[in-house]
Amino acid sequence: MRVIVEKDYDTMSKVAANIMKEEINKNLSIVLGLATGSTPVGMYKELIRLHKEEGLDFSNVTTFNLDEYVGIDEEHPNSYHYFMKDILFDHININLENTFIPNGKSKDLHGYCKQYDKLIKEKGGIDLQILGIGENGHIAFNEPDEELNVGTSIVNLTESTVEANSRFFDSIDEVPKTAITMGIGSIMKAKNIILLASGKNKSKVIKQLLKADKITTKLPASMLLLHPNVTVIVDEEAYNG
Repeated sequence: MRVIVEKDYDTMSKVAANIMKEEINKNLSIVLGLATGSTPVGMYKELIRLHKEEGLDFSNVTTFNLDEYVGIDEEHPNSYHYFMKDILFDHININLENTFIPNGKSKDLHGYCKQYDKLIKEKGGIDLQILGIGENGHIAFNEPDEELNVGTSIVNLTESTVEANSRFFDSIDEVPKTAITMGIGSIMKAKNIILLASGKNKSKVIKQLLKADKITTKLPASMLLLHPNVTVIVDEEAYNG
């Protein structure tokens, strides 16, 4: 596990974006795994700048998002479909037919989960997966539990995750309590993984992860210790607390 510590959020975001730029330029048909939430926003903004000012080409890129809330329409301003278009897709030359985000409104959610993993496999697997990390150690929406799902699945969100995500909604009551998410196995199949963390509120869990010498379902991110190509990019606040 490689660790890169940068002085602040803007710098770490640019470092992450430049790694992505290098990977895209090496493979113009790269398959990217993308994350939502506030942490990757700076990286996405830098990718947009690289596209507009330096010609970074997304025309043959395929993307798969980690997760989506169950029961929210794609047009809902707090859906991850809306987020990705607003924050990234609408500003680059990506073919929207090559962007895939879980459908939380599917009539057969469990069947859809299997199809999502099958589609990733059909596209050749994920070359580079971007991850954030929750304060409780969750990656995607794989929450601490006695067991963790291997494949894409429907999960119940913990109270702490619902509370953390309530900042995006008018009230905590509006936050969905379930989500569709890539499983730990789906994530671990990615050829390369970048995990991003920023701010003092992430320092405790980053310390746990970087000091861990065992894996545990109580810290889902610890599963990344088994992966051969993980880069953790953090700012000084997240690293030092």
